Amino acid sequence: MKTTSYYPVVMTKAVAGTANFYVSHLRFKPLFESDWYVHLQSGEDESVNLGIVDADHETIPEAARGKVSQGLLINFEVEDPDAVHGRIVAAGLPILRSLRDEAFGQRHFIFADPNGVLIDVIKPIEPSAEFLAQYAPEAVGT
Repeated sequence: MKTTSYYPVVMTKAVAGTANFYVSHLRFKPLFESDWYVHLQSGEDESVNLGIVDADHETIPEAARGKVSQGLLINFEVEDPDAVHGRIVAAGLPILRSLRDEAFGQRHFIFADPNGVLIDVIKPIEPSAEFLAQYAPEAVGT
């Protein structure tokens, strides 16, 4: 299978509010907007996309219809997590995991969207020797 694109789609009961959250706080812009689906694209990188769909829409398989996204963590790898952290704090959003350096090779923090989807804002950093040994050789230095 050759994948030509990949993006998560958040199922929600509040399409417009969820889309507005990503536009306001993570610099997305809408490429398609309807009352049941919004397709967002990063204003900084057109290869980064996110969908927002009404959990009750008829296109959702009946067994999953009406359920909202949960148990989901979306990673956004960025150049400057400190700057993003500053914007999120200034907007008054609760930080669920404080800005920190992790031995496994990330500087990051975590907050949540209005549906409870966790958002992990990450910058790769040099891992500790213990964790470095767990990386594939081609992943080191990326």
